[in-house]
Amino acid sequence: MPLADRIPTVGIVIPAYNEEDTIRACVQAAIHQTVPAEEIIVVDNKSTDQTKAILKKLKKEFPDAPLIVLRQDEAQGITPTRNMGFDAVTSDIIGRIDSDSVLEPNWVEETKKVFLNTDVHAATGPVIYYDLPLRRYMAKADDTARRAISRLVKQYHFLFGTNMALRREAWEAVREDICLDADREMFEDIDLSVHLYDDGFNIVYAPLMVAGMSTRRVDDSPRDFLSYVKRFDTTYNHHGLRKRVLRIPQWTYLGIYPIAKSLRWGMKLRESIKL
Repeated sequence: MPLADRIPTVGIVIPAYNEEDTIRACVQAAIHQTVPAEEIIVVDNKSTDQTKAILKKLKKEFPDAPLIVLRQDEAQGITPTRNMGFDAVTSDIIGRIDSDSVLEPNWVEETKKVFLNTDVHAATGPVIYYDLPLRRYMAKADDTARRAISRLVKQYHFLFGTNMALRREAWEAVREDICLDADREMFEDIDLSVHLYDDGFNIVYAPLMVAGMSTRRVDDSPRDFLSYVKRFDTTYNHHGLRKRVLRIPQWTYLGIYPIAKSLRWGMKLRESIKL
């Protein structure tokens, strides 16, 4: 394993749109790390709620934190918003999380360890579903599933937008090839993964890079959730990917949906009874 001659620097990018309920916890978790990130870049994409005000307050509360807030008003969508954040990073490694992600306290530390291996160009890790019961059990199941998928899918190892990182030079190499409207009908993180793989970059699964994520997606109706999951097909078809094994994440999502929805419904019911 070839090792870097120094510890890489890390910048975390957080695209945000109307995330007043989650952005504070997200940013605070990115700040309170065992090893600090060199940059924390939040890109606000035309938010109309209190997101902007909360970010302004966070900058005042944590004046020593490397918190940078950008505004992306040219286009609505996660792809142009993400791209602005990626382009703004000056660190060696670009971390990317969602605005409802809550990083484990050692995320930056573990990410830096992963990228000490110079053969690693991008990495993705497991998640903890923080708004479901049985969190640690679900996290173990998530890790097991991702390890299995990583072993089964020999070619394309996909990044998970909620919890991922890549070298800045890898981003710069594929920047002009990215599908700018990927988030409208495709998964922009899978689109990025395919471009990285096709350019010869190595994507790995890093089990100690752990982030919390919300399961609010399962609040969607079955019809809306199915439409969301069909983005796998749209993304694969766009890139001409035909192997059935690549459908494993899609089948996993569909299998988890009724379980997660039941757990989330039960938790909400118990909370309402307590009130």
